Amino acid sequence: MVYSEVIFNLSTTEEFHKDLLINSLSEIGFDTFEDFDAGFKAYIPSSEFNADVIDQLMVVYGDMFSFTFAAKRIPHQNWNEIWESNFEPLQVADRCYIRATFHESHPEYEYEIVIDPKMAFGTGHHQTTALMMEFMLGENFKGQNVLDMGCGTGILAILASKMGAKEVLAIDFDEICFESTIENSEINGINNIRVLCGSKEVIPSQKFDTILANINRNILLDQLNRYSEVAKPGAILFLSGFYQEPDLTIIKEKCVSIGFIFKQHLELNNWVSAKFEFLI
Repeated sequence: MVYSEVIFNLSTTEEFHKDLLINSLSEIGFDTFEDFDAGFKAYIPSSEFNADVIDQLMVVYGDMFSFTFAAKRIPHQNWNEIWESNFEPLQVADRCYIRATFHESHPEYEYEIVIDPKMAFGTGHHQTTALMMEFMLGENFKGQNVLDMGCGTGILAILASKMGAKEVLAIDFDEICFESTIENSEINGINNIRVLCGSKEVIPSQKFDTILANINRNILLDQLNRYSEVAKPGAILFLSGFYQEPDLTIIKEKCVSIGFIFKQHLELNNWVSAKFEFLI
């Protein structure tokens, strides 16, 4: 697959403004982002790139900040080299160590996860992934059936398995993520993760103890009804991929309307992860 690299230069240094733009870009097909001092680089399959849509975002955010962008096509085979030059190991809550295949192992951590990211989202570096993992590290997954929606690299599914989950179902609509989750499961010696390519329509009619969904607000709102249909009484739902306000209020209202109760949320640089419990 041929990807386009789009370089965004922003007039603002506010992280919140940058995050707003990145969130909008993720909703129109951009799947990977790389920061630099004046802005960031964003990657999208060239077949999905539409400069007119980005021009429209300039108008949407014009009252808050301005930006310029320049796009170029990059060969798929260059991607691993790009990631290897930028991917750094990460620690989460001093218990989980995330590294790439080319980094030194640190088995002294309770959980060590090896990720070969390629084109898939989810290395732990983005605030939403780190927040989800922080939540997970405070839970008991032993013997659970877990659903991971929008699994990306499979990092959350792999952590759930390492924490004792009985079975994990990981789903992503992107074929690259589908293949990446299978590969990363094998790298980590995990054999109880089943991976499906699709969206809410491929979720089987079974019940789950825990549901993980790190996507974005609009997709979550579209899929939450299906989550309620496959949640066991007392099931825990972890959501991320959205902002503090107004997103959290909107998500909470939807969850409460279908049988979930809000427990708590974590926040990092205005990104939010929220925990709910299913009571029906």
